[in-house]
Amino acid sequence: MEILILVVTLVFELAIAVYSIVTKQSRSKIKSWTRITMFIVFMMLSLGKVVVWEYTWGLFAGLLFILAFKEMVALLRKQTHPPRYKAFSTVWKFLLLALTVVITLVPVLLFPQHRLPQVTGPYAVATATYSYKDKNRIEEFTDLDDNRFVNMEFWYPEQADGTYPLLVFSHGAFGIKTSNTSTFTELASHGYVVVSIDHPYHSFYTVSEDGKVVTINSEYMQEFNNANKGVYSVGEFFELTQKWMKLRTDDMDFVMDTILEQAEQKKDSVYERIDTQKIGVFGHSMGGAASIALSRERDDIDAVVNIDAPFFSELVYDKVTNELKAKSEAYTIPLLNVYSDDVWIQLNSSSSYIANRISNKNFKGAYNVHFKGAKHLSLTDLPLFSPILANLLQEGQEADIDKYYAIETQNELILRFFDYALKNQGQFAPKATY
Repeated sequence: MEILILVVTLVFELAIAVYSIVTKQSRSKIKSWTRITMFIVFMMLSLGKVVVWEYTWGLFAGLLFILAFKEMVALLRKQTHPPRYKAFSTVWKFLLLALTVVITLVPVLLFPQHRLPQVTGPYAVATATYSYKDKNRIEEFTDLDDNRFVNMEFWYPEQADGTYPLLVFSHGAFGIKTSNTSTFTELASHGYVVVSIDHPYHSFYTVSEDGKVVTINSEYMQEFNNANKGVYSVGEFFELTQKWMKLRTDDMDFVMDTILEQAEQKKDSVYERIDTQKIGVFGHSMGGAASIALSRERDDIDAVVNIDAPFFSELVYDKVTNELKAKSEAYTIPLLNVYSDDVWIQLNSSSSYIANRISNKNFKGAYNVHFKGAKHLSLTDLPLFSPILANLLQEGQEADIDKYYAIETQNELILRFFDYALKNQGQFAPKATY
């Protein structure tokens, strides 16, 4: 729809310019009524919900309104001396207007209208946002000696009795807490309280309850990008991953402790719905790695889902051989690994994924699922909201899988896994490849 509107608008403006050149008129009723009609048609499409109105349409709608208003004034004004026609002026005005049309449609092209993934549960879902301040930690990314704060959002059954398992989510390297909103909504609709954490300075941006905005730390971003490019030595890479894991697990640990304290006191409608005896953790990319790490540190985690992440916490660095090796401790918590092509092809070739290998006997009870044709971001909601941005972040590589199939199937798998591991409902025997 966005591309169609762009093309139609440019075609009409080109037709107006050509008509002006052919007739040698810079002002005509045809031009005026065409632009007025374009604005009216756009508004009718919006009211009829053919165009799903979002704030991203604001610039384009404003441009159409200005052009229509200008032409209405021109029609009402009596012109005693028509403006002098200049072909050059007509051409550059068309080019300038065409560029303006493209610019005003950029937000819509980046974030096109889309349908939301299917929600299958019986419960209506409510959300709530909170900011917690950790009095035991000083923020390491600033020199202000402020305590570290962590922002989070809950998805939970709105009108339901009883208590429900708690699921804690951690986003990817540059992600945000809403990266997998469709997953959270689907889980909550089936009777889970889901909390997704923003890790300040690791997230692209985060906003606290008081309106404070924190963006990603440039030094951390550079570290991560350099690590992906192989800039660091094996030892340096290992130290970085352990530093990242500590920040993430400290955030998750703090949030979980705070939630469990609040749940015991049952202070509001969110906390009173939490079953503190049934807890799962999951995450995408670095958040998945942190979920594995946290499950090693706490004894109250009953199930884990790792979405496309290496087991950083399961690595050890051998200084003698200058190699990464996998730990030898058995992993006994129910675990579901969901992989895209990007990670699947590295399981047997990259040393950072040595602990993930299917042959690792310490994880012999884990479920491993591969989404063939999926890219790393196919396992988030981003391709639904912005296919262009997802492709750019994946260096122009498009996924060879339907974006709705990928996310909706993953959501179903995660739901069935947590139902099996936390609620003792049904069996869980996923296919190896989807």
